[in-house]
Amino acid sequence: MIEEPYRWVEAIANRREYVETQLAQGSPIAAVGYREGILFLTIGRRSRQKIYEIYDRIAMGAIGHPGDIERLRLAAIELASTEGFTRSAADVSLRRLAHYSLSPVMKTAFEQVYGPPYLARLLFAEIGSSPKEDLFLRIDYDGSIAADGPTAQPRQRFAVLSGSNASAELMEKFLQQNHATDAALADAINTAADAWSVGRMSLGETAIKDLPARDAIRKHRDEQLANSGIEAAVLERDTRSAIRYRILSEEELRSNLQG
Repeated sequence: MIEEPYRWVEAIANRREYVETQLAQGSPIAAVGYREGILFLTIGRRSRQKIYEIYDRIAMGAIGHPGDIERLRLAAIELASTEGFTRSAADVSLRRLAHYSLSPVMKTAFEQVYGPPYLARLLFAEIGSSPKEDLFLRIDYDGSIAADGPTAQPRQRFAVLSGSNASAELMEKFLQQNHATDAALADAINTAADAWSVGRMSLGETAIKDLPARDAIRKHRDEQLANSGIEAAVLERDTRSAIRYRILSEEELRSNLQG
């Protein structure tokens, strides 16, 4: 009996190592605030969607197993839609969705060692009526939550996902130095694409350990774009429209990318 808690701790450690290995090569995602809203952007295979609308003011990006991502996406949509129907659309809150629904489900799945965990990392953003009310929130495979919002100090108004913590930290370091909250959409596209490139360069056997020069970042980005698709969407702050989520076409994205 005495050994049982230790076996559980060992099993959790083994499970964490397994999940981290499965997510290690996930293509990064950057979410950045800009003058008129919030931009999600990633680069990768054209056959794999990674950015989704969840509700009127909420969008999601994800890396991991496609089946697990789809299960969590549908659960998030159902929860938000039920909340909006039983109360009102204004009552649908990303904080409630994350803290009281998705996080507990992912935590339980991870800690019950006789069942499969979710092989997924999730990135959410909720657009407010003003930039100071925007919320960026991440949920990891074990249910842990990291948020940048009105109560976070200092505010960053960006968030990232990547296959490893070291890669995500390097992306955040780049954005801390280069992200401007009042940037135009074209500038936000370039900053997010460069952050993606930093994240991608910091994955794999030849991973970088510190920020490279801007020329090296752009060169790597352009090399990847030559053989990959670029996926992006925005949450727009325009309160005159009920639809805040807009997918950006690849043509619009590539025309705004600077060489």
